[in-house]
Amino acid sequence: MASKADIESARLDDAARAGWLYYVAGNTQDEIARKLGVSRQSAQRMVSLAISEKLIKVRLDHPIANCMELSERLKEKFGLLSCEVIPSDPADPNSIAGIAQTGAAEMERHLKSNHPKIVAIGTGRVLRACVAELAPMDCPQHRIVSLLGNMMSDGSASAYNVVIRMAERVNARHYPMPLPVFARSVDERELLHNQEPVRNILELARQADVTFLGIGNLGDNAPLAIDGFVSRDEMRALVKAGAVGEITSWAYDRDGKVTDGLTNDRVASAPLSPGNTKPVYGIAAGEAKVPAILGAMRGQLVNGLITNEITAELLLNS
Repeated sequence: MASKADIESARLDDAARAGWLYYVAGNTQDEIARKLGVSRQSAQRMVSLAISEKLIKVRLDHPIANCMELSERLKEKFGLLSCEVIPSDPADPNSIAGIAQTGAAEMERHLKSNHPKIVAIGTGRVLRACVAELAPMDCPQHRIVSLLGNMMSDGSASAYNVVIRMAERVNARHYPMPLPVFARSVDERELLHNQEPVRNILELARQADVTFLGIGNLGDNAPLAIDGFVSRDEMRALVKAGAVGEITSWAYDRDGKVTDGLTNDRVASAPLSPGNTKPVYGIAAGEAKVPAILGAMRGQLVNGLITNEITAELLLNS
C-alpha cells in the first residue's frame, strides 16, 4: 500500500504536469484533461493545486519541469505523437526502474479501455520490467499478441518473452508466437510463416491498436550477442554494414532503414511498420542506446518514446 508521502508526491507531480501544460505550453483545460486522461474538473483542480502549492511562479518550480520541456522538444524535433521523460537517478543513469513504472502506466491507460484492443508487445529486459509493474486487471476484451518468437535456437524458452506474463496479470487472451527468434534459413522462415497459427498471429500484429517495443543497441555488449541469439561474428558484420540498433531482432541503420541481408534474412519476427499511424511506443534509456533510439525515431519505427532525462538530453544534442 502506498504511503501518505508517496500519495502526496504523486499528487504534486500531477499538479506540476497540469501547471506546466497550462502556463508554459499554453494548453486549455480540456486539452490538459485529454492528455492526462482525467476529467476537465480534475484538470482544473490540478492547475489550482499547482498555484496553491506555489509550484507556479515565473517558471514551474518543480523537477518535473525540465522533463516536460525535454519531452516537448523531442516531440517537435522527431514528430512524435507522444513522449514521456522521467527524472534520471544521477547515481544510476541507466536505471530502468522509473521507466518501467511509466511504461506500465501507459500500458494500463490503454488496457482500461472498454473497447476491445489488440496490444502488440516486443521483448526485452525493459518490457519485462514494465509488465512486472502492471497492476492486476481484468481485461478479457483485449488480445495481447507477441511480435516475435518465444524460443531460443535450441528450443528453450526465451527469458525475456513477456506476452504470457502480461496476459496473466491482466487476464487477457494472448497469442505467443511459437517460433525461434531466428530461423536457420530464408526457406525455413518462409515455411514457418506459412503455418496457419503463425499467419493468424502475424495478421493480429499488423492490426494492432497499440504497440510497445524495446529498443536494443548493437555491438559486443548488445543483448542479442550476450544472450546468444547471434554470434559475435554476425554482430560485427551487422555493425560493419552500418546497423546501429534492433527492434524485435530486426537490425536497422542510423536512419531507421532495415539492414539488407545478414541476420535480417532469418528474423522470424513480425515485420516492422515504419510510419504507423497508431501508437507505437519505444521504451529505452542509456547512453549506449542513443544511436539506436535516434535511428528508430528518424525512421519512424516508433512514434512514441518513454525514456529518462539524461538520455533525452543526449538525443537532443546528438
